[in-house]
Amino acid sequence: MSKLLNLAQKVGLNGFLAGLLLAIFLAWLFPAFGAVNSPIPWKPIINVGIALVFFLYGVKLDPAQIISGLSNWRLHVLIQSFTFLIFPVLVYVVLQWMPWIAPDFKLGVTYLSALPSTVSASIVMVSIAGGNIPAAIFNASISSLLGVILTPAWMGILGGTSEEFTIDFLPTLLELTYKVILPVIFGVFMHRYLFPILQPFLKKLKYIDQSVIMIIVFTAFAQSFEEQVFSPYSISTMITLAASMLGLFLLIWGVISFSASFLKFNLKDKITALFCGSKKSLVHGVVIGKVIFPDPAMLGLVLLPVMLYHIQQLIIGSAIASWFATKNKT
Repeated sequence: MSKLLNLAQKVGLNGFLAGLLLAIFLAWLFPAFGAVNSPIPWKPIINVGIALVFFLYGVKLDPAQIISGLSNWRLHVLIQSFTFLIFPVLVYVVLQWMPWIAPDFKLGVTYLSALPSTVSASIVMVSIAGGNIPAAIFNASISSLLGVILTPAWMGILGGTSEEFTIDFLPTLLELTYKVILPVIFGVFMHRYLFPILQPFLKKLKYIDQSVIMIIVFTAFAQSFEEQVFSPYSISTMITLAASMLGLFLLIWGVISFSASFLKFNLKDKITALFCGSKKSLVHGVVIGKVIFPDPAMLGLVLLPVMLYHIQQLIIGSAIASWFATKNKT
């Protein structure tokens, strides 16, 4: 049990999730404090925070490590195909057969399907489970960069099914470029100079990411509560949505497992494919969502399925990684 708890803490089942729940609770208690008309200038604070988060992400990226991971192309193609092609198409098809999900949440589920993979959680779980760690680092890093372009592109296609949502791709990409891509590029350029200085503080730097995410979540849900966006939905509707996200995770896990076995991957590569291909990044979901969904009330609706999937992927992923670790020792 203690090993499982330690693993859960490593992949994010710790104070961060408690902080997210607290942010939502505070948004419910004090919606006017985080809404658009709040006396606090949330928008510039968030914009600066987003740029800082991705600048530090770029600083932590090692270009040489990414280049060295190019050789295992079959594994990379499988993981990125599931992340940005099979996952969105599969969700689009499945949603047609899930009438119990409220229409207002279907946009969020679609958005979830188009997101890139997680970074730290995927790498940690692959490491614990005994997978291919260099391949996990490569795919998590590339997925994060590709997501800046492919996530809004997919939403421009699949999001068109929602009457309340439209996306103008080029202006959205331009905004993401100066808020995300340019800070990452600048961070990568500064890697050789700043990484040796920041390396002793890497564990503490995560609190910057988490603080920015919690602020965005607080303001998004505050606006949603201010406009009473969630009032039409019962507790049973929320439980049904959570159960559906669990089913979606298990479905994609099963399809990846079958595909990796069909392609005759060795165990290490199969583990890497399972953990990297099934994960979706809450960090990118919140940050990119802030650009794609400028209406904070709509952002709150969209983020709910993402957060429910994120929590469950960490819980189940931690248990499976622990199982793989035990199996590899026998």
